[in-house]
Amino acid sequence: MSEAVRSRAPASSRTTALDLALRALADGNRRRILNAVRSRPRAVGDIAERLALSQQTASHHLRVLSAAGLVCEKRDGARHLFLVRTDGLGVVHDFLDSFWPKRLSALKAAAENTARERKRG
Repeated sequence: MSEAVRSRAPASSRTTALDLALRALADGNRRRILNAVRSRPRAVGDIAERLALSQQTASHHLRVLSAAGLVCEKRDGARHLFLVRTDGLGVVHDFLDSFWPKRLSALKAAAENTARERKRG
């Protein structure tokens, strides 16, 4: 989802998308699947084999990732190929990114306080 589309989306839909994405990312197998499909599209069987999962388990996790908007599916003949939807990760990126300005300000204040205390003491 582009920045313009994200900013126009109602807050409740962004929250729902964030919740779905974070729940999907909470599972280690799903994170492993995302890593497996980040560089190129892969079929369910290929993913299952690479990660030592059953095809049923891999399919289940791919459905959850797809519902969260983190992977997309394309067809190549009879094969279903899955790949990362980087736009789907945008809502998580935006959420996490919102913490950094606050943390950097707190770090700056702590460093300034330490410097003032050293000058006094």
